[in-house]
Amino acid sequence: MQELAEISGEKINDCYQCGKCTAACPVNPFMDILPHQVLRLLQLGQVEQVLQSKTIWVCATCFTCAGRCPRDVDLSVVMEALRAILLRQRGGSRLKGEDMPCLIRKGMPEQGIVSGFRKYTK
Repeated sequence: MQELAEISGEKINDCYQCGKCTAACPVNPFMDILPHQVLRLLQLGQVEQVLQSKTIWVCATCFTCAGRCPRDVDLSVVMEALRAILLRQRGGSRLKGEDMPCLIRKGMPEQGIVSGFRKYTK
């Protein structure tokens, strides 16, 4: 939970389960754990259950949930942090600084490079 708070910067305990994030989510029919349930499980310390769900991969990171939250909890950022934690647990760094010149020459956008470093390095 501490790592999640450090990566996301969100105050998960501020959520009071109004369900507006779930109601607004365009991909919630494809989730095994609904958005408000993700936050509740995290509040209860059930991080592993959330990490094992397909929900964190289904999230489109469209920020609709964040726009609807009356407590300003950005669930999209929490989902991104959960994905980063899981990817870091699965293995070491997959992206190295010396690979960057080659990737840039191949036309990889800068945003993709930064995102890759965020996801695949410790």
